[in-house]
Amino acid sequence: MTQTAAAGSLRSADKAMATDTVLAPKGRRNGVLAVRIVVLLLCLLWLVPTVGLLVSSFRSEEAVDSSGWWTVFSSPLDFSQWTLQNYSEVLGENEMGTAFVNSLVVAVPATIIPIMMAAFAAYAFTFMRFKGRDTLFVIMVGLLVVPLQVAFVPLLQLLGDFGLVGTFPAVWLAHTGFGMPLAIYILRNYMASLPRSIIESAEVDGASHFRTFWSLIMPMSVPALAAFAIFQFLWVWNDLLVALIFLQTDKPVVTSQLRNLIGELGQQWHLLTAGAFISITVPLIVFFALQRFFVRGLTAGSVKG
Repeated sequence: MTQTAAAGSLRSADKAMATDTVLAPKGRRNGVLAVRIVVLLLCLLWLVPTVGLLVSSFRSEEAVDSSGWWTVFSSPLDFSQWTLQNYSEVLGENEMGTAFVNSLVVAVPATIIPIMMAAFAAYAFTFMRFKGRDTLFVIMVGLLVVPLQVAFVPLLQLLGDFGLVGTFPAVWLAHTGFGMPLAIYILRNYMASLPRSIIESAEVDGASHFRTFWSLIMPMSVPALAAFAIFQFLWVWNDLLVALIFLQTDKPVVTSQLRNLIGELGQQWHLLTAGAFISITVPLIVFFALQRFFVRGLTAGSVKG
């Protein structure tokens, strides 16, 4: 009797385990599906303002003033409301084209310079031995919590003494200084996750630090370099305060020119939306071109083992 009960209990346990095995994957699939649905809905909500901006930028002034942008979906074949005049007027008469070029001149060097300098520094902090290395790295990372506003006055005075205020090198140096701590932190963490056996093999072969850095570390650090490049480019491109202080109004960038359009054009939304969409095209291109490296570059070195 006892053996029969025990056998029955074992069979019941086996059935329960089999049921759990069958149900667990289904539950996980349902969870994954729910997460994907939520993410899709969030993406759609984030896209709504961008779609409205794009649609309004191609509509005529009369259409923008008379109806909302969503009404185009009720009559998508009504081409009388579409025009390219908004972009032509913004780029030509309102000097957005010149500001666009100035933003590129500011953003590209202000992204490349800190990346190169931070890569050298991160290599030194990771693979070179020198006195006070860890202390210096902690101080460098500690600069991340310092607001950039506290450096405006001394940096402005320093650059003014060299006659650089109002020139592109001034804003390049400012963005380089403000972006270096985060760049060193990201790149150093990534380089620390690289296999040291490769570095040791290079040392055995007689390679110098410079050769090891350019031939091995830089190609292997592309994900981290791309991740920081996205951050830095977006910050510089969307910056208004640093450009106004160090570049001033002699060479307006996209953000400062867009601010001027808001003040000058008032309620002319067809022109404002065209100017706004011009300002976001380059960041979108940069992000989608480098996004495959983004997560990998940020998470590398966060988990060991």
